[in-house]
Amino acid sequence: MTSTGTVRAIHIAPEQGAPMERVEQVPAVARRGLEGDRYYATEGTFADREGSDLTLIEAEALAAVERDYDLSLAPGLHRRNLTTAGIALNHLVGERFRVGEIVCEGIELCEPCSYLERHLAKQGIREALVHRGGLRARILEDGVVAEGDSIERVARRGTSQR
Repeated sequence: MTSTGTVRAIHIAPEQGAPMERVEQVPAVARRGLEGDRYYATEGTFADREGSDLTLIEAEALAAVERDYDLSLAPGLHRRNLTTAGIALNHLVGERFRVGEIVCEGIELCEPCSYLERHLAKQGIREALVHRGGLRARILEDGVVAEGDSIERVARRGTSQR
């Protein structure tokens, strides 16, 4: 994987436990989340957790889960907002990165929780997603996120981009 990637899909859920809905683009608001999503309305399971503005997961991780554990997740069932391709999300913890128009900061890995396993009723999904469950991020600058947008690290002042 490279240091740049692409948004493959965008999913939001209007309230906790509601099915994820795919959208082609969505406004993103700093320190709030994606308009129309449960975390934007502070109604998500982890609404009080820092970095719940935006969650991301790699398409490559989902493919690995299917290959290694014979568990397939239909689009959006992973409960993450953005499905990405071509970028190692684990490497973005503590880093600033741009997704289309918005700027984010990676806060922590989005490790799978018992809620996800119960919600999906798929035994073993929690184990399968350990260290490949994605990234929790804080949105720092407003904008619109759209399918096909590029994802890239933002160089901090006085440093070069790797």
